[in-house]
Amino acid sequence: LKNGNGFDHNFVINGNQNNDDDDAVKKEKIVNTCAIVTGQESGIQMTVSTDQPGVQLYTGNFLNGTYCGKGKVYDKRCAFCLETQHFPDSPNQKTFPSTVLKKGETFKSTTRYAFDVVRRV
Repeated sequence: LKNGNGFDHNFVINGNQNNDDDDAVKKEKIVNTCAIVTGQESGIQMTVSTDQPGVQLYTGNFLNGTYCGKGKVYDKRCAFCLETQHFPDSPNQKTFPSTVLKKGETFKSTTRYAFDVVRRV
């Protein structure tokens, strides 16, 4: 974490190894919960579900306070992203799920971000 200034890592989602062969493409893909995050102060909870095999966690490693939005300054690691995706090195790894999209094919993916409040402030 020290050398990378925070997280910028891809995590494998157990159970989301949707098969990429022709028969599986015709079937509906499995959507699993890959992350549940709860704010300690607000009690706001975000649940992320997807049919993708991986989720990238990025923690704002290169924010430095120079960007302001909506009256707020964004400092290093003041926020995070959960980006559902295939594995970053998929094109080069035969054992990873395929990222090849052939002429005439359409890429479809499902990701759900659900929000709730789990306790009062």
